[in-house]
Amino acid sequence: MADRVFDPKNLENDSELENIIRTLRPQKFTDMIGKEMEKKSLKVLIEAAEKRNEAIDHILLHGPPGLGKTSLAQVIANEAGVAFYSTSGPAIEKKGDLASVLSNIESRGILFIDEIHRIHKSVEELLYSAMEDNSIDLIIGKGPSARTLKLELNHITIIGATTKVNLLSAPLRDRFGLDLRLDYYSDSEMSELVFRKAQMMNIKINQSAAKSIATRARRTPRIAVRILKRARDFAQVANVSEIDDDVVAKTLEMIDVDINGLDYLDRKILNIIINLFHGGPVGLKTLSAAVSEDIDTIQDVYEPYLLKEGYLMRTPKGRVVTEKALIYK
Repeated sequence: MADRVFDPKNLENDSELENIIRTLRPQKFTDMIGKEMEKKSLKVLIEAAEKRNEAIDHILLHGPPGLGKTSLAQVIANEAGVAFYSTSGPAIEKKGDLASVLSNIESRGILFIDEIHRIHKSVEELLYSAMEDNSIDLIIGKGPSARTLKLELNHITIIGATTKVNLLSAPLRDRFGLDLRLDYYSDSEMSELVFRKAQMMNIKINQSAAKSIATRARRTPRIAVRILKRARDFAQVANVSEIDDDVVAKTLEMIDVDINGLDYLDRKILNIIINLFHGGPVGLKTLSAAVSEDIDTIQDVYEPYLLKEGYLMRTPKGRVVTEKALIYK
């Protein structure tokens, strides 16, 4: 079986891809493709904060993985002209960890917390007072000699990012002044994005090939860059000076992505529901066992795209394939 280009482990652990994405990240709103409504809301938020000489209100970014939540947070900091700090929910294990991070952020600085839904509940409670009152209370010592230390913080902005907004507690969600859901890119936006990223990476590619990659990248920039990188490798090995439709077609065949942008596991999910469960309904746990893939991967990586593209439906009794999936098969 070919290397799965949509595998979340690949997306997270490809250090070369991360370095490429880091250098290709937009610096200003004008560098960003699409997201017009989000940019409009953020521009108002930033300008209003500047006029009041205050920190920007706290922002929650959520949506499927690979859509640029980290990049958008950095752009917000650049547009506001403030310092940017970054951490993740799993990295903050104790209250002391959070206190150390928060106490080192300069006035009006932005702290970006990726996977904020994975912050421990005891630490999350400490975050409440930091977001509301710009202070945190720490308990020093144990037993009768314990005392409370109130730590005053600079006025800062918390930008939280998550792919599982449903796992955030209501009290934490309520403390964000702006809640933005990042949706998938359109086909035209993806084509422009692929062509622009290719130029930034000094890759020669024609418009048709860029469109071909875009339509198979699940409307996700991170995946588009991964396919573009693979196409570059294929072109170099084949001694081809420009990526064209033929190079893209051979690259997609190599990584087992079909004409509709579905990979091996997408097709396996659909085929199992059709052939083993007569089109459904089938429960997520049963489907996970049949596919031999963990529930989170199916639910967070594969299912959203199959739902959005109309191959799959959720019902009270379980997952059901659509007529489109039956025709596709």
